[in-house]
Amino acid sequence: MNVLVVGGSGFIGSALCRELKARDHEVTALSRSPSSDDLPSGVNKVMGNVRDYDSIKEAFEGKDAVYNLVALSPLFKPDGGDEMHDLVHRQGTEHVVRAAEKHEVDRLVQMSALGAAPDGPTAYIRSKGEAEEIVTESVLDYTIFRPSVVFGDGGEFVSFTKLLAPPYLSALPGGGKTRFQPVWVGDLVPMLADAIDSDEHANQTYEIGGPDKLTLAEIARMIHEADGRSTTIVPVPMGLAKIGLTLGDAIPGFPMGKDQYRSLRFDNVTDDNDVGAFGVGTGELTTLSAYLNGRAGRVESGAAATSG
Repeated sequence: MNVLVVGGSGFIGSALCRELKARDHEVTALSRSPSSDDLPSGVNKVMGNVRDYDSIKEAFEGKDAVYNLVALSPLFKPDGGDEMHDLVHRQGTEHVVRAAEKHEVDRLVQMSALGAAPDGPTAYIRSKGEAEEIVTESVLDYTIFRPSVVFGDGGEFVSFTKLLAPPYLSALPGGGKTRFQPVWVGDLVPMLADAIDSDEHANQTYEIGGPDKLTLAEIARMIHEADGRSTTIVPVPMGLAKIGLTLGDAIPGFPMGKDQYRSLRFDNVTDDNDVGAFGVGTGELTTLSAYLNGRAGRVESGAAATSG
């Protein structure tokens, strides 16, 4: 199958390209600045920006399936403000769908997020919800993935947690009670690859999480324990956190703002974990603890144990 991975040189995209290549697909990675260091040999590389339709449209010619993985991080305040979520997620998806329809692509796999909704509480969640609507209203067969936070080599979740909750003394909004369901990239990527291998995944939306639902405080302790350190959690009232992160919006270079405060007010966990749709039981998934302690159960690449 001839496959285009939009956002193919990113954290999830590069791991997916390796997995697809290992399954003998012909793979092209599209990104703003593709590098041979990010991708395995044999993967074609094209340059394009989803915000510029003309820069990406030709890459869709002759493709059987397309993955749209382009996304800004929900963990950090984007350069250019919250409106960048709309430009990258909604408008970018609009351009991807338009090009896929023009070239009669058979399947589009869209990376979304848990809780995605046009009326959601954060700019990130709203733009992801609007992007989903564009996909589902198109003429394309689609598969939508809504993962919780994804961790693995090259990912930002662990480093983000260390920034938010430093060792020894961690002041966390609400005491770090927000729950997450971290999923290892080495578990997620085979499911993404499976999505184009069977018609049973056409026009389906899947919520995907890892084996454990953990609070931010539990995750922080786990990460620091793996580094041989400890941390004491000091609760910060949510009202005070709101003031601090709202002020952070006005500080150039400050990594978080009021949208990140809003994201900590709701859990990031599945209602029903859909990993079973891919023949996987939750007990087979790699826990965050196992990953942190070097006990990851499968390689992240599908072909070699290289970082994702």
